[in-house]
Amino acid sequence: MRTLVVNPGSSSLKLSIVDGGLQVAARTVENWDGSPDPRPLQDVLAVSGPVDAVGVRIVHGADRDGPHLLDDDQLRALEELVPLAPLHQPRSLALARMTADLLPGVPVFGCFDTSFHTGMPAHATTYPVPREWTERFGLRRYGFHGLSCAYALRTAAGMLGRATEELNLICCHIGAGVSVTAISGGRGVDTSMGFTPLDGVAMATRSGGLDPGLLLHVLRVGGLSTAEVESALNYRSGLAGMSGTSGDVRQVLAARAAGDEHADLAIRVYLHRLRREIAAERVSLDRLDALVLTGGVAEHEPALVAELLDGLTHLGLAVAPDAGLGVGDRVISPDGARTRVLVVEAREDVEIAHEIDKARFAV
Repeated sequence: MRTLVVNPGSSSLKLSIVDGGLQVAARTVENWDGSPDPRPLQDVLAVSGPVDAVGVRIVHGADRDGPHLLDDDQLRALEELVPLAPLHQPRSLALARMTADLLPGVPVFGCFDTSFHTGMPAHATTYPVPREWTERFGLRRYGFHGLSCAYALRTAAGMLGRATEELNLICCHIGAGVSVTAISGGRGVDTSMGFTPLDGVAMATRSGGLDPGLLLHVLRVGGLSTAEVESALNYRSGLAGMSGTSGDVRQVLAARAAGDEHADLAIRVYLHRLRREIAAERVSLDRLDALVLTGGVAEHEPALVAELLDGLTHLGLAVAPDAGLGVGDRVISPDGARTRVLVVEAREDVEIAHEIDKARFAV
């Protein structure tokens, strides 16, 4: 089945045609402003020809498990989640509507980053706040980057010669957004992101987890509105806020190499919080078969990955001296290491097409 995959990010739009698990056409719009421009879609369709289905990556699906056909009722329901994923959700829904208009008669599915985590145990999803809040506001840990985790799990299983259900993994998606997920039995069992994609480790422009008292103090003393605080935490925090750069890790590393002390501290905080979360996720597994690193930073910054792993030797994790020479999906731990370390290319497009194939076949 030939599937058009629409993958909107916070700063780019990735379009691809996947047929039989292989990408046969692709187009990426860099520095994308979020506008639902039909021309990139028309360009990739002109190359590929007709498609059988469309899959749109949607960051927040609440408790939806697996792909859902995006009819008007579904789209209206997903609009209610926009405040929980303001960087991505509005763009995904606008693109879903535009694609449906461009391709009448072709089913448009939403594939959700939250679905992979829907089976997490209650002790991992429940927040220690008044039960009245939990019930009234629907508070729970949802988790994100699930499509990336699902693809990384399937790929790691192939690389290790094991069934997905047999593996205990920690999957780190390290891109502009960063998350760490413990995986057992083929599903996420704990994860760093929470009710929103703002929780967890420090990211390019997002703060990650913070002391709630800090936010109360800023609101009370600084006279800021909740909208101002929300904007700062999503767009002006993380690497960007600490270093004074755009938050692109390449810029921060370049500034650090030039002697910028703020950039140096930003990288040290970034790595410390990532290591701390990896160690925390280890508690949710009775053993660890492999650490899987995916996402643009993990794939293309081998020196930073080596620095990350240098602080994780107490967990039995290490990187081979020649690991920086590899490309593509690869093992970067030394030969004979008890716990393997893998780098897997992030292919959410292939995972989306795979999930739609499964859903349509099941029907």
